[in-house]
Parts: sequence; structure tokens; C-alpha cells
Amino acid sequence: MSIEYRHEITVEDYNALRRAVGWDPIEPAQAKEGLHNSAYIICAADGDKIVGHARAVSDGGYVVLISDVIVRPDYQKNGIAKTMVQELMDFFTSRLKSGQAILFNLMAAKGRESFYKQLGFAERPNDEVGAGMSQWFRKK
Repeated sequence: MSIEYRHEITVEDYNALRRAVGWDPIEPAQAKEGLHNSAYIICAADGDKIVGHARAVSDGGYVVLISDVIVRPDYQKNGIAKTMVQELMDFFTSRLKSGQAILFNLMAAKGRESFYKQLGFAERPNDEVGAGMSQWFRKK
């Protein structure tokens, strides 16, 4: 296995990764727009096969949302997700000026909290902050 990291992904590969981990695919036009408007995208490829993906949405100031950290099940436990998240965070932190800070946010998939804790993320709720919350809305 020879993993190469890239900074673009097709909607088809993105949705294939989502399916590979049991997530619902995103409607193609909506996925295309979301990927296009991402502040940062990183993908892991084994030859021509996309095996991992992570992206970030940012306000351009101090808030970054890490989203869609996905690695195909047959490639998990090889450091791919860790490399992608670290490179994503390095992209934003390398642009900081003295005295500046960035707040990285994410919503871990169920059972994956310990992975993010080893990267320095704090589980919520805790003594300082409440639980993270989310809501999906689907127009009928």
C-alpha cells in the first residue's frame, strides 16, 4: 500500500466513501457545491482508488469545522485519518500570526471519540462547555 495525499475529490468518489462506511450519500448537486465551498480538502489515494477524505469549512477568521473524516474500512488503522486531520489542522495553524488562535470544531462519528481525543480534542460536554448538538433537515 502506497498512500498519496491529494486536495480534490469527485462527487462520485466522495459518495462512494460515504457508502463504504455506512453513511448516506449526499445528493450530487448539493455534494458538489459543498465540496467546492470547502476551505480545505484532503484525500488519501492508493493508486487511482480514493480511500480516505477529510475537509474543513471555515469562517476565514478563527472558526474551523472539520467534517467528513472518512477512511474505507479496509484501509483503517493505518494512520490515514490521523495524517489527514493533522495536515488539515497544519494548513490553518501555519497561517496564524502572533497572538492569534483558531477554534477547531468537529462532531465525531459514534464510537470514534477516542481517536480525536488522542489528537488533542476535548470530549463534550465537560466542565467548560456543553454538549455539541446537530440537526438534519430534509426538504420533502
